[in-house]
Amino acid sequence: MSYKKEFIEFMVRAGVLTFGDFVTKSGRNTPYFVNTGNYKTGRQASQLGKFYARCIEENRRAGRISDDVKALFGPAYKGIPLAVSTSIALAEEYGRDVNYCFNRKEAKDHGEGGTMVGYKLQDGDKVLIIEDVITAGTAVREVMPQLKAAAEVQVEGLVISVDRMERGQGDQTAIQEIEAEFGIKAYPIVTVREVIDMLHNVPVDGKVYIDDAMKEKMEAYLAQYCVK
Repeated sequence: MSYKKEFIEFMVRAGVLTFGDFVTKSGRNTPYFVNTGNYKTGRQASQLGKFYARCIEENRRAGRISDDVKALFGPAYKGIPLAVSTSIALAEEYGRDVNYCFNRKEAKDHGEGGTMVGYKLQDGDKVLIIEDVITAGTAVREVMPQLKAAAEVQVEGLVISVDRMERGQGDQTAIQEIEAEFGIKAYPIVTVREVIDMLHNVPVDGKVYIDDAMKEKMEAYLAQYCVK
């Protein structure tokens, strides 16, 4: 079984990838939803970090991500455990000891102060942003000024769990807009198209989550909101 299929089944079992009727933050009615806030156990955090690490390693070996990434940055709040668990997995699974850091929502005005926690970014550092799902790119746009204020870093890429392939503020996907605006490429573990292809009429623990009717709903959603 490919690690992509393993990841999709992992999300389903964790109640992170769900199917039904939902409304996204942007107000779109969607037949599926990805909520990484539903991860809640140590085992899940460990496994999640391994999937992110695998994605990073595959892209690094393919030459798409630099060998000398200095830090993983997790935007508060959901990105924090993602960056930490991925850093642990890179060290334990691949022998690559990569720093991690994250931002505070509000600046600390006592002690060491500042808005950043963890590794202290330095000028010239190459950084990977570790996020869950990019819908409109809001989180990236919020943290880029904080990263640049911390140091003159080079953002090597954006690693996410699922690419919903949805339009952002214009005719491009949110990921394409982020690349055009900041020069940052995104590296998803899976895309929504892969989710459909791998789960359509394929049971997980005896239950089919994407039957013909759900596939039709998802295809209609992609046709309305997504970019091929």
